[in-house]
Amino acid sequence: MSSAGNSAARESILRSIRTHLAASVPFDAREAAVHHDQPPSLNAEIPPAEFTDAASLAELFKQNLELVDGHCIIAADEADVVRALTRIIAGLQQTKLRARRIAVSDAPLVQRLIQLTDLDIDELGVTPSAADLFAFDVGITTVQAAIAETGTLVLDTAAERHRLASLVPPVHIAIVESSQIFQTLGETLRELQKGTELSPTITFVTGPSRTADIELTLAIGVHGPQELYVIILK
Repeated sequence: MSSAGNSAARESILRSIRTHLAASVPFDAREAAVHHDQPPSLNAEIPPAEFTDAASLAELFKQNLELVDGHCIIAADEADVVRALTRIIAGLQQTKLRARRIAVSDAPLVQRLIQLTDLDIDELGVTPSAADLFAFDVGITTVQAAIAETGTLVLDTAAERHRLASLVPPVHIAIVESSQIFQTLGETLRELQKGTELSPTITFVTGPSRTADIELTLAIGVHGPQELYVIILK
């Protein structure tokens, strides 16, 4: 078909679309009168439900994390966190995951809390090398933020040496302060950006690692931890 023929065909199609759009206007107005106070805007955003206090955000985060097979404990204070760490690791020691070699990040809070546990372990390593980390059973870190509406952890490597400890061992235990939980991704990124530029390496973690092959067979723990535990410190 010639370029002139293409132009004529395109104009015919556009003319038909305009005609049908014009014909639909009376019906659009009638539908709007019945179902809406005013015709809806295609660009209008549906506002999310508001969770303004730390307690409700913590509960929302817990609910969404557990939907993706993560485990979440809300602790009242640091002593409660120590009890939770003890209970989690002692329970894992009764499984094939062993939990005998523990790697922790360089966060002072993590190092202090793990020292307060009364656990029988073979080794405690503070930010082990990448090669050594493959021999550890559990990695314990804090995080820099969490997203309640998706149950997602946000790890900023500029603030803490924790990326490998959170990804390599079969089990990751993360400690989150309730003040670090935000409702949406947008709120989280705005908070992380306050007063500084975002780190070039930010890791988002939502539940245990999972992947599917070409036959859609789901596998857990192929590219990261098989188990994720989050302890929220009020």
